Order: sequence, then structure tokens, then C-alpha cells
Amino acid sequence: MLFDRSEILETLRMLEIENLDVRTVTLGMNVCDCRQDTFAGTVHRVADKIRRIAGGLSETVDEVSELYGIPVVNRRIAITPFSLLLRGDEGEKDLVAGAQTIDGLARDIRIDFLGGFSALVHKGFTEGDLALIHALPLLLSETERICASVNVASTKSGINVDALLLMGRVLRDTAALTGQRQGIGCAKLVVFANAPEDNPFMAGAFHGIGEPGAALNVGVSGPGVVAELIRRNPKADLGEIAEIIKRTAFKITRVGELIGREVARRLALPFGIVDLSLAPTSRVGDSVAEIIEALGVERCGGWGTTLALALVTDACKKGGAMASSSVGGLSGAFIPVSEDAAMTESVRIGALSLAKLEAMTSVCSVGLDMVAVPGDTSAETLACIIGDEMAIGVINGKTVGVRIIPVPGKHPGDWVSWGGLFGETVVMEINPYSGKRLINRGGRMPAPIISLRN
Repeated sequence: MLFDRSEILETLRMLEIENLDVRTVTLGMNVCDCRQDTFAGTVHRVADKIRRIAGGLSETVDEVSELYGIPVVNRRIAITPFSLLLRGDEGEKDLVAGAQTIDGLARDIRIDFLGGFSALVHKGFTEGDLALIHALPLLLSETERICASVNVASTKSGINVDALLLMGRVLRDTAALTGQRQGIGCAKLVVFANAPEDNPFMAGAFHGIGEPGAALNVGVSGPGVVAELIRRNPKADLGEIAEIIKRTAFKITRVGELIGREVARRLALPFGIVDLSLAPTSRVGDSVAEIIEALGVERCGGWGTTLALALVTDACKKGGAMASSSVGGLSGAFIPVSEDAAMTESVRIGALSLAKLEAMTSVCSVGLDMVAVPGDTSAETLACIIGDEMAIGVINGKTVGVRIIPVPGKHPGDWVSWGGLFGETVVMEINPYSGKRLINRGGRMPAPIISLRN
């Protein structure tokens, strides 16, 4: 295929000015074969396998990034849900020590985050699931790169309400143990419904049991590119805008797949998927909220926001699906509040509320992400917020997640800053009316009737 001069210049502009990058290269690997008679032996085998397969990942990504002149922001590893390796009699200190060993290894081989300290409990708990979940507050507070996720609901099995309440308490404890760092431990923990098994984005990445032994997955970015193209077409109608976004998503996806396949080839691994998500950062000009405002909404969160986000998400998926046959993960538009400078500004001026964010998650892929709430929010209220989001995912047959951070000592309107990719934001006000009696009923909400489709 030949490229004309304008297309080459357009690509250069995307890379140099509009913040186009490959957000993450994530090596997923199955570690179920590492289980030994003792927990210490299991951790030793897992660390050995990670070092053997992923030891050269970071250097290889650097080489490919330099070869093509395309920035790659993060190098990550996802392992099979760690609870599958547990018997359930492991102590909290053992689990934390094991996580610290793997955390240190990730630092040594220059991996930004390692996900997979996860449990899948949508239909019930195993002893291993419970051991891991109870250890999460201390585990996340004592490590830097370890990320965790818990899948508490699915369209096929309904919502594990006992797990919702448990996760509310885990979030409270995690926030308290990392209170000196504004509850940062909660930023490394996601609660899911319908969690994908090939998601390259943290904190929710894990390598599903239906995946191959190892695979190389890629997450692309590009909100700055999309926003700039919309600004350059101020008179285009929404049909024309959808076409513009679709064409752009096609090009962005091609870039991501090029990088991913070359890294996979050099590591002699199979290529997995490209996640089509528009993932913002806290940098100005790299924002999904700016796309919404470029479309014509005065401030993200104002009337028309959900409509605009639906258009963007759908067009992005259509363009990406045309560009690659290996699409997976979350694939949509990310709306992490603290990681999107314009979205944080909308919260600060009162244009964007928690209720509006929840509505927006019904048309994008990620859910409530990087939301700061008052530190005195009760475990029951946190569980209810998660439950509302899980219901959207279960009833609509889509993936949703919740990454919410009760910031110790902070109140609505207070500013919090976690630095780096986690960004900064304003503590959001929550509805004061409680769902405590509802969530304390416990049990499992049955699967919806659409689960009977076969």
C-alpha cells in the first residue's frame, strides 16, 4: 500500500503534536502450572516463569518503539487470577510476602504494573478467593506495582451481593492503610462485572483461563488526535463526525497492531489482541472530555454528554474493528476522572456529578473509574455504588468496572493528587441517602432473563 504526502504528514502530526502513542504493551501469561505443595514454592515458580518469559519485554519494547518512532507508555504483565493458585489456608503475611517478591521482580525487569492478583467470585467464593480478598488491603499497601481485581457479577450468573459488601469493606481498609498517600492503594483495585480475559489495561488486567499459555496484548490511545480532528471540522454534522472518528480509529488501531505484532515476533510469542479504547492521560490535550466538548457540549457532564460519548465509543469500535481482526479487551472510551484533566475540571466547577458519570458508563466500556469520594463514605455505601454499576453491566451484557477511592480525611471539593498516570482530581459529593438495608440483605441477585440465551 502506498501513502501520499498528506497521510504521512498527518501521522507525524498525530505523534508529535496530538499525543498519539501506544498506551500499553501487556504480556499475559498462564501461571497455573506453577502451583506447588507449599505457597513459598509456588511463588518461587511464578517468579521464575515471569523472569524467563518477560525478562526481555521492556528492552524489546524500547527497540521496537525506537525503530518505528512511536512512543510506548507502559510495559505490563498480567498473570492468571492468583486465587487459582491458593488452597485457602495461606496466611495474610504469606500472601503479602509473596506479592512483595513478585513486586520486586517487576521492578527489576522494568515493568510498570503487574496485574492478576485477582479473584472471580461472580457465583460464589472458594477458600482461595477469600484468602486473597481478605489480604488485599495489606497486600496493596505494601507493594508498588501489584494490581488486583475482583469480578463480582456477570450476565450469566447475576450479582454476588455478599461480594459487593466484602469489597466495600476491602476498599475502606485499603484506603486506611494507604491514608498517608491519599488512599492510593484503592487506585490499584478494580471491581468488575463481565471482566474480559484479555484486557491489557490496569488495574483490571489478568490473563484469563481461556487464554493461551502466553500472549502479547496492546492498548492504544489517541483522544488528542480525535479531539483535534473534530475541532478542524466545526461544521460537520454528527454523521460526518462519526465517519471522521471511524477513519481515525482505523489508523490508530493499525499503529497499535504494528507495534504489538513486532514485539510478539521478537519475543517468539503469539499476538493476542488490540484494545480499541480511547485512553486519556492527565496531560492537557489528551482528554476524552475534550472530545465531548469539541463536539459541542459546553462542559463535559452537561446535557448531551451521554449522547456525545455514545457516538464516540461506537465510531471508535467500528473503525478499530475494520482495522484488525484481533480486537478484544475493553474497547471503548475510558473516562477515568483523575486521569483526564478536562474531566477533573468539569468536576471542580460542578458540571460533572457522580450520577452523570454513572449514566455515561452505560454507553462506554469502563465504568466508574478513578473517582475520589469522601474518606468517611461507609462500606455499605461503597458497596451500593459498586452494585449500581454492576447492575448496568449485567442487565446490558457489557463489561463495567469500578475503581473508587475513599480518600481518608478528605471532603467534597477537596483536591487530591496521586501523581504520575493516576493524576489528580477533586473529591466528589455523594448522595447522602443510604442503601444500607438493601445491601445488607446479602445473597446473590439472580441472572437476568437474557442469560438464558443459548
